[in-house]
Amino acid sequence: MENSLLSANTAADAVVVGAGHAGIEAGLALARMGANVTVLSITLDNIGYLACNPSIGGSAKGHLVREIDALGGEMGLAADACCVQMRMLNKSKGPAVHSLRAQVDKYAYHRYMKNVLENTENLTLRQGEVKRVLVENGKACGIETVYGEVIRARAVVLACGVYLKSDIIVGNVIEHKGPVCFCRAHYLSQSLANDCGIALRRFKTGTPARINGDTVDLSALEVQEGEDTPYSFSLTSKKVNKKARVCYLGYTNEKTHAIIRENLHLSPKYGGLIHGTGARYCPSIEDKIVRFADKERHQFFLEPEGEGTKEMYVQGISTSLPVSVQLPLYRSIRGFERVEIMRDAYAIEYDCIDPAELYPTLAHKRVEGLFFAGQLNGTSGYEEAAAQGLVAGINAARFLQGKSGVVFSRKESYIGVMCDDLVTKGTEEPYRMLSARSEHRLVLRQDNADLRLSDLGIQTGLLTGKRKAAYLRLKKQAAAAKELLRAESLAAPVSVGEDVLEKGMKLCDAVRRGLSWEEAAKRLRAHKLSDTAVFEAVTAVRYEGYIERENRAVREQMRLENMPLPADVDYLTVGGLRTEARERLNRVRPLSVGQASRISGVTSADISVLIVRFSKPDA
Repeated sequence: MENSLLSANTAADAVVVGAGHAGIEAGLALARMGANVTVLSITLDNIGYLACNPSIGGSAKGHLVREIDALGGEMGLAADACCVQMRMLNKSKGPAVHSLRAQVDKYAYHRYMKNVLENTENLTLRQGEVKRVLVENGKACGIETVYGEVIRARAVVLACGVYLKSDIIVGNVIEHKGPVCFCRAHYLSQSLANDCGIALRRFKTGTPARINGDTVDLSALEVQEGEDTPYSFSLTSKKVNKKARVCYLGYTNEKTHAIIRENLHLSPKYGGLIHGTGARYCPSIEDKIVRFADKERHQFFLEPEGEGTKEMYVQGISTSLPVSVQLPLYRSIRGFERVEIMRDAYAIEYDCIDPAELYPTLAHKRVEGLFFAGQLNGTSGYEEAAAQGLVAGINAARFLQGKSGVVFSRKESYIGVMCDDLVTKGTEEPYRMLSARSEHRLVLRQDNADLRLSDLGIQTGLLTGKRKAAYLRLKKQAAAAKELLRAESLAAPVSVGEDVLEKGMKLCDAVRRGLSWEEAAKRLRAHKLSDTAVFEAVTAVRYEGYIERENRAVREQMRLENMPLPADVDYLTVGGLRTEARERLNRVRPLSVGQASRISGVTSADISVLIVRFSKPDA
């Protein structure tokens, strides 16, 4: 360390690098838990910016937003405040996969989040590009900006999004820029490699063109309205009917596909210009045409970007083809014959890390006090980033307090599933949260996120005031509603489909036979319980047999989760393990036998060796 850096220009308890969705939640968590934190953004104009689709939530992602809110995070409140349309996805299926999705005004969302950061006690917001992470004796001790400012801190959270040495790629043109042509982070990658010894890799994502909505024949598309049913992500937001704006559904056609096939040689991916690994679950239109060659059409959604602008987002038609191809491609679509592009579609490549270098707390394994969150960890999506930011912020704050980290388990949250997947299995492509990734999804519903996680939010100190009071009220009412379902009976016969529920039947039995939560709520109306409490109680009763079966499996798994493994063991010296298992275990360094069992390449026989070896009293 150079002597000139030993006396800092400024000081803070923690520094958060980046003010996207991960950086926002990390910075707010640190500040609200009492740390003096500086949040640095490469430009204050990109705070909470929705660089891709103008929406929050969706399948599995809605679960993450509800969990963020249950813990005391900000994303759900912001989405509710800036929402222009809401829909509940997967309503035809069971409640385990119901997921709320909000179409939001992206510009209002940015203003909302910037205002929250500016007015949060203990939080200083600064514009600046970070050049180096300062490391002394294996500990993070601050950052240096490109202007030479040094901020000393005992904890550093990196939430750099897709800005590290990012390149915008359109056709054969490469621009050294970040999303939406914001400035990229030129230098921090080198510091991570040289100062922290962290290996980097390249991932890729993309975005569609933004078009002028006035140049689209909307009558040729299918209207997608919001719902009449009132919803909200946050327990403390007023539930209102959010259907002020409409979206539209359309389809590509064979002419569209022919244009793409004729110009594939100009695609930077198929022409060899793109080297980063792209997202499996958000492919470009070129990928769709190649991978699903038998499909005659692909659907897309046309979504408003916000109030006061004519720009609209064409979800489902991301591309990096040259601009000379983009316009005819879009104009080949029915309703788009005269469309005008306002912002060209592009691909973006960026540096990220291997999340297997992190503990489940999102702390780095070799550099003490250094935390990572968001797309820098190889994930995709606003919601995944925000959830990681919250985890990193909570654990950075606890690190500063001298407390042990909080590890979110797979059995209690989608957040836990995601973090465990990342640090245990790693990811070879941009990671997206899916309900299928959770083996306990019947228990981890979005409707019971508060009941699952808000006690932890209170313990950490994040859930306070009105939010804490709202949760405690819900908890009390949900328990009361469940007891009332068991105690009260039908006053008259009720028809449910072809079934007739007899007078005198207990409400809990009627619910199991198909009585809807709305009908149950009518019969409990005199008790003045909230709809949220009744819905939770009805769902819990209806599925309690399945849930108990799942809970038994969870209890057995927790036996392994609660069996700790030493942090400093060299698995190369542990007899009985296969060579591959030794190498994988040394790389991941699992905290428990349960985590070890989920590492690819570690067999049940290896787990038996670990149980025998480390369950000994003198292990």
